[in-house]
Amino acid sequence: MIELKSASEIQQMSRASLIAAQCLTFLKNQIRPGVSTETLDRQAEQFVLDRDGECAFKGYRGFPAALCVSVNDEVVHGIPGERILCTGDIVSLDIGVKIDGFYGDCAITVGVDPISKEDLFLIQTTEAALYAGIEQARAGNRLFDISYSIQQHAEQHGFSIVRQFVGHGIGRSLHEEPQVPNFGIPHKGLRLTEGMTLAIEPMVNTGVCEVFVDEDGWTARTADGRKSAHFEHTIAITSGDPLILTSF
Repeated sequence: MIELKSASEIQQMSRASLIAAQCLTFLKNQIRPGVSTETLDRQAEQFVLDRDGECAFKGYRGFPAALCVSVNDEVVHGIPGERILCTGDIVSLDIGVKIDGFYGDCAITVGVDPISKEDLFLIQTTEAALYAGIEQARAGNRLFDISYSIQQHAEQHGFSIVRQFVGHGIGRSLHEEPQVPNFGIPHKGLRLTEGMTLAIEPMVNTGVCEVFVDEDGWTARTADGRKSAHFEHTIAITSGDPLILTSF
């Protein structure tokens, strides 16, 4: 069942969403050669706790960290640890925050400069695909209008869309209905309605779309070992333009 949110509930969600966005802005400035992914996780957790938030991912279905850190061919759900970032890496950071019973969730991919032109184009295309999808998140449109716009933008630029993982509804739970695929047929799917709140999150690969999950049970990697990027916003569908709650 899809839970529509009132204006006051969306306002409550915006608190958690803002802290999640601010956390990623802070972490983006910490990305440099020699930094460990574990250090980024500690910084993220402290940032959220200092603002009276809860780290939504830590302990969720057994996930051991506050932050997902996915490097290069790691698509999503990378577990922070001893890995040291190196020049030329691209790093996806995904954070969820809970405050007063409501969640916010967002992700970015950044480079450990200097990075290749190909990797920069991958990052730029993935972010643009996210905004192409958000543009379709309007009352009266269909769910797969979002999906199709994301897929079309990525594939038109020579990349592939991950199909194994999708976006989702969000609100009082971290994951709610509906699922939000990043691929689909336009004008299909459920009708979008004012009050729906969604986490839209394209995962775009340089090579093939297939992925596999590591033995740790979490870290998803590209099947061909080529790089992947991930961007995500929590948004609300209104009577007008979509409202990005995790705006950076």
